[in-house]
Amino acid sequence: MELGYVGRVQLSIFTLAMMFFHVSEYLLAVAIHGRSNVSWNSCLISKQYIIAMVFALLEYFIEICLFPKLKDHWWISNIGLVIVLVGEVIRKTGILTAGRSFTHIIRVYYVDHHELITWGIYRFMRHPGYCGFFIWAAGTQLILCNPISTVGFIAVTWRFFSTRIPYEEFFLRQFFGPEYVEYAARVPSGLPFIK
Repeated sequence: MELGYVGRVQLSIFTLAMMFFHVSEYLLAVAIHGRSNVSWNSCLISKQYIIAMVFALLEYFIEICLFPKLKDHWWISNIGLVIVLVGEVIRKTGILTAGRSFTHIIRVYYVDHHELITWGIYRFMRHPGYCGFFIWAAGTQLILCNPISTVGFIAVTWRFFSTRIPYEEFFLRQFFGPEYVEYAARVPSGLPFIK
């Protein structure tokens, strides 16, 4: 199968979005925490993530072979690109605002420089990093005009965050007590239907 112009452009944009996301996550972690305190886990590439992306690419190639017209909707790809950019801005704004208080791994022990961030983007949502990733993940699949993976990525990332947020907030309540309880009551999580 030879990819046409549309396929090459969609896959190029998808690849660039993926590369930018993962490289920038790692570089921001290094800039904020120092290279010696950062592992490759900061690239956010897990076995489950690789399986999801392989499934997305399989869907793309199967559909482009069997239903090529499904991939010819430039407006969907363009909306996907805008959604990816919005997700990146929300996530990176959250990371930069939180600074040293942001980590890729949930803290289960309090450290001295950990502070409750309630300003900037955190005035509008408690978890801009999760919100941004949720939006970004859906956008990557819209770039590819992948209907099955779009729905799948939304469902799987929502389910992941619906368990991760309560787990993380348990520790935040331990660290910051009534201050965090009041903040959580006032500010939404940033993800739909997750209190």
